Amino acid sequence: MQQYNISKSNSFYALGLSYKKADADMRGRFSLDENSKNALLRQAKENGIESLVLTSTCNRTEIYGFAQHPFQLIKLICDNTNGTVDDFQKVAYIYKNKEAISHMFRVGSGLDSQILGDFEIISQIKKSAISSKKLGLLNPFLERLVNAVIQASKRIKTETEISSGATSVSFASVRYILNTVEDVSNKNILLFGTGKIGRNTCENLVKHTKNEHITLINRTKNTAEHIAGKFNLVVKDYANLQEEINESDILIVATGAQRPTIDKHIVQTNKPLLILDLSIPKNVNSNVAELPNIQLIHLDDLSKITDETHENRKEQIPLAESIIDEVKKEFNDWLETRKFAPTIKALKCKLLDFKNAELETQRKKSSNFNEEQAELISNNIIQKITNHFAHHLKDDNISTDDSLELIKKVFQLETSIDV
Repeated sequence: MQQYNISKSNSFYALGLSYKKADADMRGRFSLDENSKNALLRQAKENGIESLVLTSTCNRTEIYGFAQHPFQLIKLICDNTNGTVDDFQKVAYIYKNKEAISHMFRVGSGLDSQILGDFEIISQIKKSAISSKKLGLLNPFLERLVNAVIQASKRIKTETEISSGATSVSFASVRYILNTVEDVSNKNILLFGTGKIGRNTCENLVKHTKNEHITLINRTKNTAEHIAGKFNLVVKDYANLQEEINESDILIVATGAQRPTIDKHIVQTNKPLLILDLSIPKNVNSNVAELPNIQLIHLDDLSKITDETHENRKEQIPLAESIIDEVKKEFNDWLETRKFAPTIKALKCKLLDFKNAELETQRKKSSNFNEEQAELISNNIIQKITNHFAHHLKDDNISTDDSLELIKKVFQLETSIDV
């Protein structure tokens, strides 16, 4: 991005891994919880990284940031997760400069989501940008880009129908239950974990299943009680987990833990049990599938389920892409302005030096020198000259780089790069 005067020596990268090449186990190795995210940001600050935003969801772990070489950012991910560089190289992608910008727009707008139109990622991008800014890790370029991506996401959500139907993991899980479980309103449902996905799943369960036999369990009981109060649901202690599992027909696990919270030793039921694991890393040990009468479904399985509105949402992609193009053009226009802003600023300083020198000469020559009038006229002339140059540099029909070099040469300008 050096041509845009964004960074003196670094390029802008988007790198990471997603559901497209990394399975749930691999994504789990690179998953970042809140403590890991904070540690990564601190390490970036200590290592002189100038600006970055990171995301870690059930579908992807990514860094958007500046570096001399992408390995600086890859190291941050590997140092703060259970993944290795070898693992990363097998499944990762790396985008640079313009391609990195385009990738961030697609991710933030739900076009790159495992379930097309899932907008949950944008809230994490917002949150990450706030955390980065607090640590001084958000330069004007990345802050402007994040805001542009948020703008595109909002417009796509309101101006298209790409978010109709099952557009989140939580809704897809409920849709799966409705499609596969008979008499679902009379089944005993246990939801273990009431984080964001758990809360959303709970709301969708209540709304779509008409089930009055939903029980919530969370390690922190008052969190579950807060959610249960909204829907008049039952909350049980974490100590009762095994007992409640054995009473359930459907178990939904969304604990967000870094290790499995459910394995075959805790499941001792003799009746059929459907288990949906909505977590990355996986929170249900695969050994559960060894048990009789157990059906284990992971979120990667849910994403393969095509609901009746999927084709309708796909038809909205061109409209969504046109919105992205509009917002991205505004962002690129801003970048172009930054490209010549330092030169215009330096030119204005040079003209002010000329003005001050000439005014000083005229003060000495004239006893009745009109200081106020001279200041007004000369400042107006300087503004007109700099505006004229700025309009010239915005002209698509001229070579901006050649014009900048000529202006610098003629006026002997030294420009500083703004980060």
